[in-house]
Amino acid sequence: MKRLIKLVPAAAVALAFASGPAHAQGKEKVTLLLNWYLYSEHAPFFLCKERGIFDKEGLDVEIQEGRGSVPTIQAVAAKTVTFGYADVATMIKAAAKGTPVTTVGVALQTSPMSVMGLSEKNIRKPEDIKGKTVAVTPGDSMSQVWPLFLKKTGLKESDFKVVTGDAQTKLNAVINGQADLLLGYLMDQNMRIQDATKKPVFVIPFSEYGVNLVSSGIIAQKDMLKEKPDLVRKFMRASTVCFEEAAKNPEAAVDAMLKANPKAGQRETLITGLKLTTPLYNTPETKGQRPFRVSPKNMSESFDMLVEYGGVDKASAGKAEDYYTNAFLPQ
Repeated sequence: MKRLIKLVPAAAVALAFASGPAHAQGKEKVTLLLNWYLYSEHAPFFLCKERGIFDKEGLDVEIQEGRGSVPTIQAVAAKTVTFGYADVATMIKAAAKGTPVTTVGVALQTSPMSVMGLSEKNIRKPEDIKGKTVAVTPGDSMSQVWPLFLKKTGLKESDFKVVTGDAQTKLNAVINGQADLLLGYLMDQNMRIQDATKKPVFVIPFSEYGVNLVSSGIIAQKDMLKEKPDLVRKFMRASTVCFEEAAKNPEAAVDAMLKANPKAGQRETLITGLKLTTPLYNTPETKGQRPFRVSPKNMSESFDMLVEYGGVDKASAGKAEDYYTNAFLPQ
């Protein structure tokens, strides 16, 4: 039987990054709820704010940290935030069960999801996970896709122990030796572990074992696409420009994020992380295209994988194009 151990969660303080004491008169207030605590992947949105690109579109954007893709998607569905930045595969699983959300742009079209631990543990392949302890954050995107990785690699939940906790607690579990591995992104948690321990980390990407699902994207409530299509177009136009600019100048994007929140991380680590992130913006099918424009092939393959292995009900799921649109993206 799988052993589930609850770690004492680290103190979590929800942070919001507003554009000023009060939003500018005449601009439309927009709230963007991220998928997680701040890390390198989020930097382009802060570049948008610092360079006034949201302002030029008439948008006063507040960026809020998240606590996992599932809560972010739920907030979008409930209209408590305007947009979410969350895992698209997780969104598909929710939408297939009736949650009224859709994806209006896929930022990471190659998955960064991985399981990782200190190299000294000699865990190099899925088989090596047997008998080990894995740290997981319930409700985040990786915990939603992890069962798919297990099925693809022939692992059973009874093969290893699990400890749970929030983002920092999960990191601490590996850093302090309470866990051998954690579920993380290849441009984020691995470098945080290295920064803390000064030891190398070995990463096992899900994508190397047939789990290459579309990853982070912009999530919107379905009704808003009909009620405020111009708002969606403005937000996606600005975001597209800033993701392009961040790819050209990751240092500027990271500096903008650190200016908004100096505790977001170590500058060099964040810059390295963003440089690892930008190649994930495209697949061979979308090479040379602007950010967020996902290919039908990529979405169909991800959707089919979720239906076959990821718990999405085939009878009621519909088809891949029911869960995304490129119609609000700039040319």
